[in-house]
Amino acid sequence: MTDRVARVELFHVAIPLPATFRPAWIPGMPSNENRFTLVRITTDDGVEGYSAGPAIGRERAGLGDLLGPYLLGEDAGDISLVQQRLREIAYLGWRNWWIEPAFWDIRGKVEGRPVCELLGGAPCAVRLYASTGEVKEPGERIEEVEARHEEGFRTVKLRVHDHDEVVDMRQVVETAKAIGDRIKIAVDANQGWRVTIVGDSPLWDLERAQKFADACSDVGVAWIEEPLAMDRYEDLSSLTAASRVPIAGGELHSGGLPELGMMIERKCYNIFQPDAIFTGGIAQTMEVIRLLKKHDLTYSPHTWTNGIGFAVNLQLFAASGFAGECELEYPLAPPGWTVDARDGILEEPFHHDRGTLQTPTAPGLGIKIDHKALSRWGKRFFVMDRKRLIWFSLRHRGIRASKEIDRARQKRLNRTASG
Repeated sequence: MTDRVARVELFHVAIPLPATFRPAWIPGMPSNENRFTLVRITTDDGVEGYSAGPAIGRERAGLGDLLGPYLLGEDAGDISLVQQRLREIAYLGWRNWWIEPAFWDIRGKVEGRPVCELLGGAPCAVRLYASTGEVKEPGERIEEVEARHEEGFRTVKLRVHDHDEVVDMRQVVETAKAIGDRIKIAVDANQGWRVTIVGDSPLWDLERAQKFADACSDVGVAWIEEPLAMDRYEDLSSLTAASRVPIAGGELHSGGLPELGMMIERKCYNIFQPDAIFTGGIAQTMEVIRLLKKHDLTYSPHTWTNGIGFAVNLQLFAASGFAGECELEYPLAPPGWTVDARDGILEEPFHHDRGTLQTPTAPGLGIKIDHKALSRWGKRFFVMDRKRLIWFSLRHRGIRASKEIDRARQKRLNRTASG
């Protein structure tokens, strides 16, 4: 495939939530919008690829000036080259692996196949677990889990985040005793990447994590997620080796394959949850999955970003070979975080059917953007094509430097084209 990148566009998107949502991972910071940055890559033949990265606000406002010159004119089907370009951008402190899936979207559309098939898998029915997003009192939590059970879910993941370890244990124990005989309970401690930008947040040590694991084991918890900071590799290995409950994590390791490969060697977790939006894109995350199989470890990705990020990880999960033995995270925390708010710019949101979802069979990521919704909730803040790139270069570098850059670039492209 040689279909060059002809246009790069970036959008700020903010989809209103139907009610205030209070994410457990950012204590004290209520949210009323689902915010992310959308990228649209268009080729010479008019094929469009999409991806998206979660955003706090407009922190990527200057990204286009860096991204456009790096990608324009490159072969959109050369994933290795895309990975290299994003790696080069990362040298400047910008890790933007979330852009890479847009090129898989293009490749799938060109070849007429869903991404999971490009990766060696096939569309399939996927079992989901309901992933809650807020900290709640036991009575309110039990009502929430009951609601998910009635909707057909077999597993629900709770959130604990109190400074008093007894409060956390009580929520899990009381919920498990009330409904644990009908539905599996998992727990996310949100210690992997602690955020204290607004409210304070508890900081677990190995001793607290071990005590919590013992309490969870006594009531049959299915797994404990991120009970320690993501870079405490030795403590994670010790906890995983000693715990009677499987330990899970690894969702936001932007070091990608090298970092996660090291953590696999050390057996930092029983269940690895790399989210391709953060962990090196689809290509590196697929290599992580292959390593997990070699080491007899389990894969079930983090998906809590937006509808496009969910689509990316759904395709990987379908290709992984783990879909028959594991469940996939399904972010759902009504009344604030709903499916329609999560997937608000997709023509067909990922609504489940009794806790099950069919992998899309359409080419690429299997999604279609609702352009009316994008116009309503999104604002394009950057566009660059080849003509704009010329003016950009002249304005910022001058005629002489621009000509020198162009000659060097054409020399490289010609050498690549000739093999």
